[in-house]
Amino acid sequence: MTESSTRVPADVRVGSATDGLTPFSTAARSLAAGTPEWLALAAVGVAAIAADQLTKHIVSSQLALDDQVKLIGPLSIHHVQNSGIAFGLFSSATAAVIVLTAFAVGWMILFFARSGSRHPVLPVALGLVIGGSVSNLVDRVRLGHVTDFLDLKFWPAFNLADSFIVVGVGILLLALLAADRPARSRS
Repeated sequence: MTESSTRVPADVRVGSATDGLTPFSTAARSLAAGTPEWLALAAVGVAAIAADQLTKHIVSSQLALDDQVKLIGPLSIHHVQNSGIAFGLFSSATAAVIVLTAFAVGWMILFFARSGSRHPVLPVALGLVIGGSVSNLVDRVRLGHVTDFLDLKFWPAFNLADSFIVVGVGILLLALLAADRPARSRS
């Protein structure tokens, strides 16, 4: 027998496997954050920290603790201090709140480093969440509490950092829901 008669014919495929459905090769792109995503995250985060710290400084320098100024409807500026997290929870566990917040911020930065280009709104949404978290973290470390001042009477007082966190999480949820929707056919 010659070598050519025992050879198995070459399996030549272009673009798909033998079943025609399984991709033969795929184009993979990195989902890691690049320079534009990092710059956007940093810009949003720094802006959130600056806005929150400025408003807290204005309130604490212009209003005595527990003073308030009625604005419109149920909204007033009410200077209060919160040593806990949302709704005053864990107010006696400031050290634990600091550690958990620092861990959460670190996790978000690591997630962003690996997946920052996954969705175009990710730098903005995570920038708001990280910026708000860092701003409140700075206050907890520096002062042992955060200054809350936005009071709606029917809701516990909060600050801009809290608002940024809620808006950032809301954007993330909307992006997830939009990405999960099946594509509409163009008819």
